[in-house]
Amino acid sequence: MQTFTSFDGTILAHYSWGEPGGDLPPVVLHHGFSTSAAANWHAPGIVDALVAAGRRVVAVDARGHGASEKPHDPARYGEDKMARDLATLFDVLGLDRVDLVGYSMGGVVALLTAATDHRIRRLVTGGIGAGAVEQGGVDRAALPGRALIDGLLADDPRIITDERVMGFRLFADASGADRQALAAQAQAGHRTPIALDRITIPALVLAGTDDWLATRPEVLAAALPDARWKVLSGDHLTVVRNPEFAAAIVSFLT
Repeated sequence: MQTFTSFDGTILAHYSWGEPGGDLPPVVLHHGFSTSAAANWHAPGIVDALVAAGRRVVAVDARGHGASEKPHDPARYGEDKMARDLATLFDVLGLDRVDLVGYSMGGVVALLTAATDHRIRRLVTGGIGAGAVEQGGVDRAALPGRALIDGLLADDPRIITDERVMGFRLFADASGADRQALAAQAQAGHRTPIALDRITIPALVLAGTDDWLATRPEVLAAALPDARWKVLSGDHLTVVRNPEFAAAIVSFLT
């Protein structure tokens, strides 16, 4: 693990695997809400699959997550700031060409980055669908923001009645996450239109068959000028452990 200081002074952790070489650029991975680079990408074998295919892999712990700094002010959060974090990381590492993969919250970050940063060669999103087109972020009908914030901040989790919120609360507690930092990000979630028409690079949209946060992935693919989509067995938490998920990423980025 190494750290870098982002555009606003936030200190973020990043990781590298594999060796530079060949004609293909590094693959940069951005994880989802309440998890980390290790849990989202390394533990399911996605990093190993990419390295075995000869790729250099770089991943970041988003602000408020993993080993990165965890402020509690919502003004320090939002996927737009995380996109600027990625651009800063590219600068720090001297990356002039990358393939970018984002999951869930990280998928929104990846879209925002690809819409403005010319260094992206190919793009993969997972764990998001029509909500990114229609709402500018994660589907609020599937995961009401206020309920999530209240559930994360509740002293007694027994008051949580929404099983989806309870899932995030249990995951955060099991991983030792800073729930105040997560609640701050939940308050700052991106909610304005994303300039999807500017993402003219080849893109792949992946979703799980039972992922309630990634419904209608074909809508997102259709909104991107050069995209395809694929649905794989799994839900929001399990599809990343499906070997076909890693295989689809490796194949598309080759």
